[in-house]
Amino acid sequence: MANERTYLAWVRTGITVMALGFVVAKFGIIIRELVPNAPSTSYHFSSATGIVLVVAGGFLQLMALRSFLRNKKSIESGDFLPSSVGVIAAGIIILLIAVLLIAYLIISL
Repeated sequence: MANERTYLAWVRTGITVMALGFVVAKFGIIIRELVPNAPSTSYHFSSATGIVLVVAGGFLQLMALRSFLRNKKSIESGDFLPSSVGVIAAGIIILLIAVLLIAYLIISL
């Protein structure tokens, strides 16, 4: 049961990152509509950032599925050894997302 709960937690995280990417990408359209003289780089960067976030969320989904299937196989065979590679990779992805969003906020000021 813990394997399923962990998998679902990763799924929620991936969905959240993808939703954030969607919102950031659409924010560029809002900027373009509300501020007609805004530099085009502001909404192009928003779209690019949103796309990167959606891709990162999808990657988190793939990592979660891979980890779930590997753990399930290990549990069923009785030789489960926990691995921290997925957690470290996800932490690095989340850190990169944070840096990307900070850069976006600084550039869009």
